[in-house]
Amino acid sequence: MKQLSWFNKLMYFLNIVVTVLTVISYVLPFVSPKLSPLLSVFTLVMPLMLLLNGFFFCYWLIQVKKQMLLSGLILLIGITFINKMFKFSSKNEAAAAGDFTLMSYNVRLFNLYEWLPDGAIPSKIKSFIKEQDPDIVCLQEYSVQGAGEGAFKNYRHKFIFSKKGLTEQAIFSKFPIINTGDIEFPGSANDAVFADIKKGKDTLRVYTMHLQSVKISPDIHENIDEEKGKVIFNRISTAFEKQQLQAELVAKHKSECPYPMIICGDLNNSAFSYVYRSVKGQMKDSFEEAGKGFGKSYNFKYYPARIDYVFTDKAIDVCEYTTFSNFLNSDHFPLMTRLRMAEKEEN
Repeated sequence: MKQLSWFNKLMYFLNIVVTVLTVISYVLPFVSPKLSPLLSVFTLVMPLMLLLNGFFFCYWLIQVKKQMLLSGLILLIGITFINKMFKFSSKNEAAAAGDFTLMSYNVRLFNLYEWLPDGAIPSKIKSFIKEQDPDIVCLQEYSVQGAGEGAFKNYRHKFIFSKKGLTEQAIFSKFPIINTGDIEFPGSANDAVFADIKKGKDTLRVYTMHLQSVKISPDIHENIDEEKGKVIFNRISTAFEKQQLQAELVAKHKSECPYPMIICGDLNNSAFSYVYRSVKGQMKDSFEEAGKGFGKSYNFKYYPARIDYVFTDKAIDVCEYTTFSNFLNSDHFPLMTRLRMAEKEEN
């Protein structure tokens, strides 16, 4: 430390501050939002903490200073968190008989209230899904009115959940649906639904969900003052507390499921959160298995927000994963993954 210049001493002090904040952020996925709303909001800046540690590591490495070990160790400890944020390479296994595809997409009511100035959005979304032709389609914030009666006729089997005061959701399938249901979230218009789907000799349970909305628009970066900042913070912390209860209800429900599962939808929270960890449990994150890049699923201008997910049972292999980030006809982007039932071990 004595051999450092005054500027490097300042940089090292900042490095230590970032390190402490990063360690705190590593612990936050295990801390209930109800216990600490302030800290739960801090999970949103986890990617920034990782990037700053990367910067400090490179800064000291270029100078061949031992101080690089501090951020290097932090990055090594947090390697699993880095994989949740960014994937350097993708996975694309050759297609095989028995593979099936699933798409998850928050369609924002098919632009029913004209948030985007394009009257053709409903037909664009329907045409896009028809072109991609997934075997199973899970649509959050569905709207029968927005989609139009008789939409997605090419799917023989469907479950459209519609209940007064709650967000509509839909599951369309080329395979028979033998059972359906929903998980109601107390004091919220959000919900989760499921369908048990018969694929050959296998039965799968597919959940699609839309957890509590934060209700912050993508252009929130504009004209933020102190008062507006407080409102934003209160909205986020309140939403995270509600999401905790909703995630725990989903976790309890899925623990009683006798079938291999796929869980998809809009969690409205990051992959570094308590909510994400609760819903995912021991399941696979399809992006981590086969995605590439940041996996941005929400159209936020300055932040690669990944708040939409596809989780799969360990009995299901993820062969391919795609985020259609160029298809901007909602505030979310469609996700699609190709899946395969894992070979069962013989006794």
